[in-house]
Amino acid sequence: QVQLVESGGGLVQAGGSLRLSCAFSGRTDRSYAMGWFRQAPGKEREFVAAINWSGGTTYYADSVKGRFTISRDNAKNTVYLQMNSLKPEDTAVYFCAARLGGYVPKIRGQYDYWGQGTQVTVSS
Repeated sequence: QVQLVESGGGLVQAGGSLRLSCAFSGRTDRSYAMGWFRQAPGKEREFVAAINWSGGTTYYADSVKGRFTISRDNAKNTVYLQMNSLKPEDTAVYFCAARLGGYVPKIRGQYDYWGQGTQVTVSS
């Protein structure tokens, strides 16, 4: 019932920046925690960042802390992932996810809805 669409991926050189967007639609009258995950070729999907409904609480994986920033604009029904100082190991398909309720999970199994993903490629 809730649909998520990621955008903003692309090719960037190491040290560069990208901003990913995730537009959510459907039951936008409800409160959702939002998360970003990524999956590199041959690897499992891993947690990147998460944010609560109000935007006042955020969590980050250690691998991206200090480089990535998650934010949201509920008036625009959009969550963002600003990625700075990108490294080749950041190369992956990035997915956004939504969970109904006040909790902000870091585990992919705790999310209810997923987007289709957007490719981020960082060259050395």
